[in-house]
Amino acid sequence: MRRIAWRAVRAHLGQFAMSIVAVALGVAFVTGTFSLREMLSSTFDEIVGASTTADAYVRVPDDGSNVVSGERSAAPGLPLSLAGTLEQVPGVQAVIPSLSGPITLVGASGTAVRSTQAPSFALAYDRRDPSVAGLTGRAPVGRDEIAVERHTLDSSGLHVGDRTKVVLLGDVHDVTVVGAVDFGAPMAGATIVLLDPSVEEAAFAPAGTTSSFQVYADRSAGLTEQQLVDRLAPVASGAHAQALTGAAMRTETSSQISKQLGFVSTFLLVFALLALFVGAFIIANTFTMSVRQRMREFALLRAVGASPRQVFGSILTQSALVGVVGSAIGVLGGLGLVELIGVVLQRMDMTLSTRVPLSTSTVLIGLLVGTGVSVAAASLPARRAAVVPPVEAMRDEVTVNERSLRLRAWAGLVLVVAGAAAVVVAAVRPHLGSAGTLLGVGAGFVLIGTLVVGPVVVPAVVRLLAAPAVAWLRPVGRLARGNVVRNPRRAANTAGALTIGMALVGAAAVIAASTQASVGSLVSTEVSADYVLRTGMSDTVAPALLQKVRALPSVQQAEGFPWTHVLAAVGRAPTGADGQALVAVEPTMVGSLLRPSSTEGSVTQALTGGELVADKLLAKDKGWKIGDTVAVTGPLGEKSLRIGAIARSGAVGQALWASPSVVDTLVPSAQQPDTTVLVKAAAGADLNALRTQLTDLSRPYYVVSVMDSKQFVDGLAAQVNQMLAILYALLGLSVAIAVLGIVNTLALSVIERTREIGLLRAVGLGRLQLSGVITVESVLTAVCGTVIGLAVGIGLAASLPRLYADQGLSQLSVPGSSLAGMLVLAVLVGVVAAVWPAVRAARLPVLDAVAQE
Repeated sequence: MRRIAWRAVRAHLGQFAMSIVAVALGVAFVTGTFSLREMLSSTFDEIVGASTTADAYVRVPDDGSNVVSGERSAAPGLPLSLAGTLEQVPGVQAVIPSLSGPITLVGASGTAVRSTQAPSFALAYDRRDPSVAGLTGRAPVGRDEIAVERHTLDSSGLHVGDRTKVVLLGDVHDVTVVGAVDFGAPMAGATIVLLDPSVEEAAFAPAGTTSSFQVYADRSAGLTEQQLVDRLAPVASGAHAQALTGAAMRTETSSQISKQLGFVSTFLLVFALLALFVGAFIIANTFTMSVRQRMREFALLRAVGASPRQVFGSILTQSALVGVVGSAIGVLGGLGLVELIGVVLQRMDMTLSTRVPLSTSTVLIGLLVGTGVSVAAASLPARRAAVVPPVEAMRDEVTVNERSLRLRAWAGLVLVVAGAAAVVVAAVRPHLGSAGTLLGVGAGFVLIGTLVVGPVVVPAVVRLLAAPAVAWLRPVGRLARGNVVRNPRRAANTAGALTIGMALVGAAAVIAASTQASVGSLVSTEVSADYVLRTGMSDTVAPALLQKVRALPSVQQAEGFPWTHVLAAVGRAPTGADGQALVAVEPTMVGSLLRPSSTEGSVTQALTGGELVADKLLAKDKGWKIGDTVAVTGPLGEKSLRIGAIARSGAVGQALWASPSVVDTLVPSAQQPDTTVLVKAAAGADLNALRTQLTDLSRPYYVVSVMDSKQFVDGLAAQVNQMLAILYALLGLSVAIAVLGIVNTLALSVIERTREIGLLRAVGLGRLQLSGVITVESVLTAVCGTVIGLAVGIGLAASLPRLYADQGLSQLSVPGSSLAGMLVLAVLVGVVAAVWPAVRAARLPVLDAVAQE
C-alpha cells in the first residue's frame, strides 16, 4: 500500500501542490520563529559576553528587581566609596562602579542619532575595563569630550576629531569626539556614548551611589572567580551587598533576556500555529475532493482484497508525504526568512549576530508539526474512503452519501450561544475576577462554533451575497451560486480558512480604532492644555527649557510629569517585588491642566500636605485605602507616607502621585525623566505666535517636539498603528494561505466537474462566461468568509470597552472605512484566486470534457 500511496501522490501531484505550499508557509513561520529567537538570544549573549567581563560583581542584594537593565533605582544603592574598600581585598586588581544613563548624540546631519527602538545611553570610560579596550584615538577627559562606540560613530556620520553636541539630562553640551571604541560584539543598534568617569558620576550618581561594582582579579594571584567572591563576601555583607561570580552574573542576565524574548517567541508562534490551522482547511479540502474523485479506485482496491485499514493507511501515507515535503520546504523557507529579517534590521542600523542558527530540535519540530497537521487534516477523508463498499467499483458512477448536517448545526449553535453568553457576562460584569478569562474562553467558543456551524450558515450567506450577481449576470450568477452551495461542507471549509484571519483582523481594527478614540476622549476630558512638549521615552525635557517656557508672557501655566520608580508596601518593609511608578504632580495642576476622571478625597489637599495619591486601579489591586501608611523606599532613603486620596487618571496611569518636593527626598532629580509638559496659554494669547515661540525655544534641545492636542493624540495613535501594522502583517500570512485554499478548491472543482463543464460548453456557454462563473464562485467564497469573519471579530471586540474601561479603553469605535476596504480586498482576493482555475476551465476541449468519466 505504501507503493500505491507514492504512485497516487505522483499521479495527482498538482492536486496536492497547494497543500504542500500551505504546509510550507506555516512551517516556515514556525522554524523562522525559533531561529529568530535563537539569533536574538545569540546576539544578546554576545553582548552580555562582551559587556559583562568582570571576574566578580558586588551589587545591591537581588530581591526581584530588574537585572537586565542594570537599573535598581527603586532601592538605595551602594556608596561609591565602597570601591576603595573592595580594592583592599587581596587578589583584587580593579573595582569599577557600574554607571549608565540616557543620552542623545547629535549626528553630522544636525539631528539626533536614533536606531529603531534600540536604547541610547552613556557609559563611563575606564581604561581598566577590558570590554572597552578597543580604543582608536584617546579617552575622553572632562565635560567637553566624548568617545563613541564604533557602529554608532559610523551611523552618525561623525569622525574622531569632529565637534558635535549631546543632550545629557535635558541639557545641551558642545563636545568633541576624541575616540572610537569597539566592544567586540554587535550592540543590536544601541547608541552608545562614553564619558569621563567624573562626568558620568555627576550625571548618573548624584547621590554618590551605584547599583553594582565590577571587580577584576589580579591575574598574577591565580584566583578563580569563586575564590575571589569568597574573599569579597565578608566586605560585601558588611555593606549590605551581595557578591557573585562573573559567570553567575552572565548566566543570570542571559536568563532574564531569554524570558523577555520568550514573549516575542510566543507571540510569533501563535501566528505560526494559526497559519498551520488555516492550512489544515486546505489539506482537508484537498483530500476530501481527491477522495470523492477516486472513490471507484478505492472501491476497486477493496474489491481486490484491500482492507479498510489498508485504504485508510494509504491515504494517511499520502498526507504524510505531503506533510514531509511541505515541512522540508518550510524549514528552508524559515531559514531564508530569518536571513531576510537580519538584512532588513541591518539596514535599519540594528546589527544582529551574523550566525543564523538552525538547530536539530528546530528542524525536528518543523517536520513533526507540519506532518502532524497534514495527517490530522486528512484523517476524516481517509476514513470515508476506507469504508467505501467494494460493490461501488461495479457502478457507472460512484455516489458519496453525505451525512445530515443537523447534529453539526446543533453542536455549532450550542458552542456559539455558550461562547456569546460568556462574552456578554464578561462585558456586563467587568469587575469579576475571572472576566478576562471568561471573555477569552467565550471568544474561542464563538470562533470554533462558527466554523462548526459553517456548512449551515455559509450557503444562506452565499445566497444573500449572490443576489446581485444572479440578477445582473445571467446565467453566470445563478450557475456560480449553485456551484458554491451544492457542497456546503466544501464551501464552509474554503470560506472558513478566510473567516479565521478576517475575524482577527476585524477585532484588531476595532480595538485599534477604539484605543485611538479612547485616547482622544482622554485628552479632551482629562487634559486641558493648548500645547504639549513631548520627548522620547529615554529623553527628558530640560528643567532650563521648562523655566524658559514658564517665563513667556503668553503662557499661563506649564507643568510636567516627572516620573520614577520606588518600592512601596503597606504594613511591612518593601522588597524588590514591590516596585511602583511614582509621578511628581504639582498640586496646582489638578483642576487646571489635569482633571482626574474620578477621585476619593481631595487630591489637591493630599499633594499639598505631603501625602500620597494612589491610582484607583492600583489601590484596588493592592487593597489600599485612604488613611493607610505606605512605606516608600528610593535611592535617597525611606519615608512613611499616608494615602490622602485615591484618583483615576488615564493621563497619569497606574502610579502613585506625590508632590515634587516629596519625590525629591526619595529620588535624585537625575532619575526623574520628564517626557511630557503641558502648556496652557494665557487668556487672549495668540496661539500661533505661542507655538512659534515654543518651537524656537525647543529647537536647540533636539529631542523635544511641540504638539497641539490633536497632534498629541495622533502621536499616541501612531504607536497603536505601528503595532497594528505588525499584527496585520502577521495575519496576512493566514489570509495568503486562505487564498491558496480558494485556488486549490476551485482547481479541484474544475477537475471534478470536467464533464459538467463540457456539457455547458456544448449547449452554448462561452469561454468568457465559463471564466465568469469560476470568478464569481471565487468572489462569493472570499466575500462570504470575510463577512462572517468580520462580523464575529467586530462582535467580540465590541465587548472590550466595557471590560477594560478602567484601563483607558472607554470608547467603542468601529472603523467603517477600514472594514469596507477589507470587503473590497476580499473581492480582489476572489478575482486573483480565480485566474488560474478559470483559465484552466476555459481551455478544456469540449469533446474531451464531455467524454470524461
